[in-house]
Amino acid sequence: MLTPRFLPDMGGIETHVQEVTKRLAADGHSVAVLTTDRSGTLLSNEVVAGVRIRRVKAWPRRRDYYFAPEIWGAIKNAECDIIHVQGYHTFVAPLGMLAAVRNGIPFVITFHSGGHSSPLRNLLRGAQWAALRGLVRRAAHWIAVSRFEAELFSEKMRLPRDRVSVVPNGAQLAWPNRPAAAGGERPLIVSIGRLEHYKGHHRAIEAMPELLRRVPDAKLRILGEGPYKPELLALVERLQLAGCVEVGGIPPSERDRLAAILGSASLVVLLSAYEAHPVAVLEALALGRRVLVTNCSGFIEMAKDGVVETVAPDANSAQIADAMAATLADDRARPPVVLPNWEDCAGQLERIYRRVLSS
Repeated sequence: MLTPRFLPDMGGIETHVQEVTKRLAADGHSVAVLTTDRSGTLLSNEVVAGVRIRRVKAWPRRRDYYFAPEIWGAIKNAECDIIHVQGYHTFVAPLGMLAAVRNGIPFVITFHSGGHSSPLRNLLRGAQWAALRGLVRRAAHWIAVSRFEAELFSEKMRLPRDRVSVVPNGAQLAWPNRPAAAGGERPLIVSIGRLEHYKGHHRAIEAMPELLRRVPDAKLRILGEGPYKPELLALVERLQLAGCVEVGGIPPSERDRLAAILGSASLVVLLSAYEAHPVAVLEALALGRRVLVTNCSGFIEMAKDGVVETVAPDANSAQIADAMAATLADDRARPPVVLPNWEDCAGQLERIYRRVLSS
C-alpha cells in the first residue's frame, strides 16, 4: 500500500489503509505500507498488527504537495506482487506509479478524492487530472469509494466506467459502554472532520447564535484538528460562544473516546463543500446518530440512500440552524441502516488483487 500519510496522522485515507491492511494481514497476506514522514520524528520501520510500515522523508513539512524521492528506490527494491496506490492528490502517487511502471509491478489505484480550502488549488484540479491521466490509465484496475467518485473519475480521467470498481469505506467503531440515551440533558451537536475551511466547521459555529434562540441549551463540539483551528477559535470568541462551543480533536490512539463523544451526540454535522465517502459520517451512522450534511458531491448519494439529512450547499446560518433544530426535534425512530463494513472492503480488495494477478 502506497499512501502519502499513515498513522499517527489521522484522516479518511489513513483510517481506510489501517483498517484494510490489518485485515489482509490477518488473512495471511504479507502486507506492507510505504508512506512518508514530514515531521522527521516517527519510526522509519515498524510492524503494527502484522503490517510492515516504512516511512520515508518528505518535503516541505507544512504543505500537502510534498515530495518524497525515496519512494522511487523503495519501490524499485520492493519484493511484492502488486502495489495499491491510495490517493492521487500529492506527488507521492505519480512518483509511485512511475516507479511501478518502470519496474514492471502491476498497480491499482483508489482515488480517495477530497476537497481543498484553496480556491486556486480547486481551479487547478482540471489541469492536475489532465497531467495524471496517462499514468492513471496505466493502472491494472481503478477503484472508487462511491458511485459519485466512480462517475467523476471515469469522466475526468477518460476511463471505461465498467472497469472502475466501487469499494466503499467501512463503518465500524469500537463502542465499549454505550449509554442508554444519546445527548443527555443538554443537546450536543458534533461537527466532525479535519479542521480545514472547506470542511464547513465555521458554518456550524456561525449557525449557533440562531440555533440557541430555538434550542437555548444546545452545545457544539468541533471534533478535529488541523490548520484552520486558530480561525475557528477566533470565530468562537468573536461570536461570544465560548460557553457553548468547544474546538479540539481526539488522539488517534483514543478511539474509545471518539466513540463515546460521537455516541453521546444528539446530532452529527459535516457541512463540507466536498466529500467522496466520508469515514467520519459512516462512523456516526454506525453509532446510530442522526447526521446532517450539505447536499453535494458524495453526500447526494448518501441522501438518496436515506441515511443522512441535508441542507443546500449555499444555505445561510438561519437555514442551517433551522435544519439542525428540526433534526434535533425529530424523535421518530430511525429505520435500520445497512452500512458497509471493513471486512467487506478488505475482501473486495483481495478479490481485485487476485483478478489482476491472474490476468
